[in-house]
Amino acid sequence: MVWGHGLASAQVRLCLGLLLVGLALPAAAMPPLSEPMVGREGFLGGERFFLRYSTPAGDFYTGGNWSRRIDLQLNAAEGYTGPYIVPLEYHRSAPWPDLPADAIPVRILPVPHWNALRARLFEAFLPDEPRSGVVVHFSLDDYFLYRDADGRIRSVTLRERPEGFRIAETLSIGRMLQYGRPVTEAYLAEMGIEDRRLVWDTGDTGMYSLPFLYMNLDLRLAVFSRIEPSLDTKVAQPPVIPVTQTIGHLAQSHLGGIAVRPVSSLKRLFFVLTDTATMPVKDLAAVTLPKGPVPPLATSRGMNLDEWEEFLTELTGRSASSGTLEYLVDGDEFFPRLIETIEGAQQTVHMRTYIFDNDDFAASIGELLKDRARDGIDVKVLLDGLGTIISTAERQATLPRDHEAPPSVRRFLTEGSKVSVRQAPNPWLTGDHVKTTLVDKQIGYLGGMNIAREYRYDWHDLMIEVRGPIVRKIQNEFDDAWIHAGWFGDIGWFFHKLGGQPEGSGVYGYPIRLLHTRPGVAEILRSQQEAIRRAKRYIYVENAYFTDDTLLHELIRARHRGVDVRVIVPLVSDRGALTRDNALAANAMLENGVRVFIYPGMSHVKAAVYDGWACVGSANFDRWSLKINREMNIATSHKASVDELLEQVFQADFDRSPELLEPFPERWSDHLLEVLGDYIF
Repeated sequence: MVWGHGLASAQVRLCLGLLLVGLALPAAAMPPLSEPMVGREGFLGGERFFLRYSTPAGDFYTGGNWSRRIDLQLNAAEGYTGPYIVPLEYHRSAPWPDLPADAIPVRILPVPHWNALRARLFEAFLPDEPRSGVVVHFSLDDYFLYRDADGRIRSVTLRERPEGFRIAETLSIGRMLQYGRPVTEAYLAEMGIEDRRLVWDTGDTGMYSLPFLYMNLDLRLAVFSRIEPSLDTKVAQPPVIPVTQTIGHLAQSHLGGIAVRPVSSLKRLFFVLTDTATMPVKDLAAVTLPKGPVPPLATSRGMNLDEWEEFLTELTGRSASSGTLEYLVDGDEFFPRLIETIEGAQQTVHMRTYIFDNDDFAASIGELLKDRARDGIDVKVLLDGLGTIISTAERQATLPRDHEAPPSVRRFLTEGSKVSVRQAPNPWLTGDHVKTTLVDKQIGYLGGMNIAREYRYDWHDLMIEVRGPIVRKIQNEFDDAWIHAGWFGDIGWFFHKLGGQPEGSGVYGYPIRLLHTRPGVAEILRSQQEAIRRAKRYIYVENAYFTDDTLLHELIRARHRGVDVRVIVPLVSDRGALTRDNALAANAMLENGVRVFIYPGMSHVKAAVYDGWACVGSANFDRWSLKINREMNIATSHKASVDELLEQVFQADFDRSPELLEPFPERWSDHLLEVLGDYIF
């Protein structure tokens, strides 16, 4: 956990928080993880840091390079930089051979100082109301902090929250900064600590622990060191079980699945083959791009949103529904809210997800669902069969070594419980990429996050909490998919569709509409393609997978019309070669005046705003999401909601993402991968 305090411009500002990063540590040189690492000396030298610490086994020397992890440019709005975590890259018993002669010493404050500050911070942000507490994120888990009947501060994991206690608040980094500002300032003044550079010895132990916190009062910077085992994002498990599961699932999807879903299976095949056959023609038509210099930005007003909404009604054949949206950025905001909502369910919990992993975090969600099913709640989980099997074949490097992953997620969820589980079939390798959770048919969650450790702890992503009549439409989509994945397949789906689209009672909130991709329906593609063509003022896009040439070329044309086009893509991708595909797309946009920002890590966000119209959800900017797989996005022109998305996601990510000023180096193989990527991804 990291805390910080931001003071007036003439005073000190500190920051604190979490950014999960890791480097490999030599196993033979690991410190005794069960014992505290007591700091003895600390130095800064150029781009590196150096620490000497003691354990019962003796003195050790450690350090690392902090400059690769930290951008010292302050966020003007917040007045701090970060938050950050950097790894301890080595541990050895011999002194540093490369300690610079001009290395700057750093004062180390012992554990009692940290404990005293932490206790004061807890007091500062705990609510005064009885039987309430706050959710905060410590290291690799969510904790519920509260006062017991005797007034003492207690801390338990979120799953162990005492019965009858409500969550008063889930603390974000910004809120923690507000709480911590006066507390930290007062503590340092009270202790008479005037040093500008400090290392707090936290006493934290174990793998993934945060043993030291560095604060630089002049740079308004706070950084935790972290012990981590590996650089790799995932480590493959023995492939026998996943391969067997994959073969069995694909056989079922194409044999037994086609028997009960003949119409939909053949329909998918038709559109996959048609799109594949026509792609070369479409690519030839798209290569005609504007020539000449890129014009300056236009000063015209944005497109007429009233006319735009009328066009969308004509395009989709549906009028907008209504409701409210709340954006939940990253796992820190989404999963505590999801857990609380599921715990409070009175009747139903219906989850539809592309991946339900078998890691420790996904298992904790599974246990929660099983508990609620035992309570009599109707719990249904619809998995994409292939997406889940492929994901469970890999292991996160940060996964605790003692975690025993269940080989079958479906069996894990159903054994000894009343949870109903169905796997969506994958004929012709098509998939159901939708991620929604619906509770009591009143609250919905929609967006890009699956049920897996990386979405909770490692990746940047976005989910939306939805309320109002629009939830009934999302529920109907779940019911359609659930019935279609069952024994009656196409016939069951047909009779369910005869019931028509449900209408929510009354009008609540503001206009919102659902957009879909499914075989023969490309609403997400067509609406965004037309939005790009109509945009006059600005286009902001953040997406992890940027392989669709149609939208790429439309963005370039928009920039040549004078539209301010900005795109955020991640520095890394979970799809390996796709990172190079993103690089080529970034180079093409940069050459044509599009501003490209590189998110420093893995961003899985799928969001766009076109002149005040927002479109967010599960769909990537790739062929499968836009034309073939099942996807669901949500869209609105409501100004306050769009402004919240701009502030919480786009402005925040523009600030933390370096802008690409020179093209990425290109290799001949990149262009081959780009051609293949258009078909495969």
